[in-house]
This record gives sequence, C-alpha cells and structure tokens, in this order.
Amino acid sequence: MAGHSVINLQNVDVYQQKHLVLANVNLNIEKGEFVFLIGQTGSGKSSLLKIIYGDLHIGNGNGKVADFDLKNLADKEVPYLRRKLGIVFQDFQLLSDRTIEKNLEFVLKATGWNDENLINERIKDVLDKVGLRSKIKKMPHEISGGEQQRIVIARALLNNPEIILADEPTGNLDPETSEEIVLLLKQISQSGTAVLMATHDYHIIRTFPSRIIKCEGGRMHEDAQIS
Repeated sequence: MAGHSVINLQNVDVYQQKHLVLANVNLNIEKGEFVFLIGQTGSGKSSLLKIIYGDLHIGNGNGKVADFDLKNLADKEVPYLRRKLGIVFQDFQLLSDRTIEKNLEFVLKATGWNDENLINERIKDVLDKVGLRSKIKKMPHEISGGEQQRIVIARALLNNPEIILADEPTGNLDPETSEEIVLLLKQISQSGTAVLMATHDYHIIRTFPSRIIKCEGGRMHEDAQIS
C-alpha cells in the first residue's frame, strides 16, 4: 500500500515575481519522512517553501500539500493550509513581551481554540514534547537561544501539523545546540509528522543522514548527495 503523501508537486514551475527560479519540480514527501533541503542562497529553496505554505501561487503544474490543492488555493484558504503546517523560520520569532505560555496561548486562540482547559493541556503537551515544561512561566529573554528554538518548535506543533517546514532552524545556534534541535526534529518525524528542513549546515547533514533534495541551476534534484 502506498504511503500518505503530505507534499506532492508535479511538474511545478516556481516563479518569484515573473522570474522563473525552479523549473519542472517533482517532489513527494510522505507522512513521517525527514528530508533535508539544500542549495546556495538564491537557488530557489525559499521560493519552494513559499509554494508549499501558500505564499506563492503555482504557475504550471499541480501540487497538493496536506490535502489542499495548491493550483486552486483561494487566499481565504491559506490560513487553513497553514494550520496543517508547522513553520519554524528564523523570522517567526517569539513575542518578546509575554511569557512562553502566553506565546503559545496566543497562537491557539488565533487559530480558533477557546476552551481554556484544552488550551492549557495542549500547551503542556507540546512543552513536554520539547522537554521545556519547566520554562512555561519564563519570558523569551530569560531562556537560551537553543531553548527559544525549542519553544518555536513547540509552537509549530500546537495544531498537530502534518508537516513541519524548518528554514535554517539551527542558523543562529552553536554546533552542540544545533544537533539537539535536529535530533528533536528527527524524533518528531518518527512520531508521524513529516519534516522538511532547509539548511546550509553540512555537518548536520553528515551527522543525521537522511534524504536530501537540492536546488541548483534552476532545477530541484531529488535524492541528492553531498560530497
């Protein structure tokens, strides 16, 4: 029996404004898969991620992400698509003016949760998953960079996403902390949530061998290798 695809792109051309950045992309990622996305700055990695989370429209080709048809995705559907995705980007930082608990509560309330008991349970659940339940009352500036990134991952898990998109999640962290974050993402993938992680860090890729896709020369190459 075939697995369950959470991302399926067929012959997709990726445009940034009117500029073709990736031609004829074919990509299939299944439930629970862990995949690295590599490529030089400007190679189309970010544009590919934007297609997946509904920030760029598909020109040619077809695509489905978490059962949403990207070809016919209306703007009003984009927030619903994003609830099926956990997004861990460098610019999606924590709100500095409120505690970890209030950061997570903010996201849940913004996505339609209103039962206080369920909200509290869910917050404790995701903090347990990242090993930081003890930090629930702390402010972001009171915890380390690695802990902040764990909280960002916890936030991404709140709505039980089918896939986590992580764009350079270890970009600002030291090597040891970076390994801890990737190990956490690997564990999350083993529990059934696919992870697509864009990275420049070849040490991480060597430490955690996984499938690699590479953007290069206007194309996306599946099952790439690193030297």
